[in-house]
Amino acid sequence: MHEDPSSRTRYRAAKPATSPAPVPYDPELVAGLEAFIGLVEQIPLRAHTILKNRAHFETIIPSIEAQTEGRAVSWSDRVIPGPEGAPDVAVTIITPSSSRTPATSPKPAVLGIHGGGYVLGTRFFATSELIDLAERYGVIGVAVEYRLAPEHPAPAAAEDCYAALSWMAEHAAELGIDPARLVVSGASAGGGLAAAVSLMSRDRGGPHLAGQLLNAPMIDDRNSSVSSWQYDGLGAWDRNNNDTGWNAALGSIRGTDRVHPHQAPSRASNLSGLPAAFLEVGAAEVFREETIVYASRIWAAGGEAELHVWSGGYHGFSGFSPDAVVSRAALEARDSWWRRILTP
Repeated sequence: MHEDPSSRTRYRAAKPATSPAPVPYDPELVAGLEAFIGLVEQIPLRAHTILKNRAHFETIIPSIEAQTEGRAVSWSDRVIPGPEGAPDVAVTIITPSSSRTPATSPKPAVLGIHGGGYVLGTRFFATSELIDLAERYGVIGVAVEYRLAPEHPAPAAAEDCYAALSWMAEHAAELGIDPARLVVSGASAGGGLAAAVSLMSRDRGGPHLAGQLLNAPMIDDRNSSVSSWQYDGLGAWDRNNNDTGWNAALGSIRGTDRVHPHQAPSRASNLSGLPAAFLEVGAAEVFREETIVYASRIWAAGGEAELHVWSGGYHGFSGFSPDAVVSRAALEARDSWWRRILTP
């Protein structure tokens, strides 16, 4: 029996005495921000509106048929074994056309993890990136349909994603994957899950990862940073939405020392031994501070991280304002990392 989302314990960090002024948006991004809010956030995300938001979210994600039409890729759906004692997991595999890369050569592979605050979305929200990577770099992409909160509290989603990564590594020869070039990628909650999967693989001696791409990652359940308070009721994915997502994912343990790093990666005390990380975030969004801190802690542990904080950028700015100067710079920086990390 599924739990009523409105019944979950609600946590909220103590509000500072003086609310910090927000970082202004890049003027070129304002129209895209308004489009984001108008399309994605028509219904305020609160505990009692999660199901309505899910239904709306599914209407704005193009079908895989529409996404792949005219593209030099093929796709297939599979059902793979889930975590021990948990249901099987659906995945969609994106394969470059044979004209793009020799069919016999092992290819780099990316596990794509969709965003949605741990409560929304489907795997097809992550396939657009995988299609682009397949066309440009001959990547084999796998998008994973992980379980959503609050029906399935954390770390259920991360465990599903880790199961998909393990399956990719175990079936590398069958799938044509080069196991030395496995990367995990995600944005927002997908970035949080990509970070969690990287921690899991390290902690469990699991598949080797060549890299982790964390795009504006949702990694700190405490939601108490300066940037989270700067966007309290303002912008795309504000701190109220963030509270809703974390309360659904963690329930009564949120904000306590019982939260495990595989549930909220910022809680990890040790960030050594992780795959090379690419972290990006807008300067004008909730996740700015936690992303900066996470990159800094990777460096402090002797790890490899590349951090980009984009001036005036809102959450998801490069996708909804792709023609702005700052968006073009962000896309090129990300593409540069992909070229370097996927090179044999």
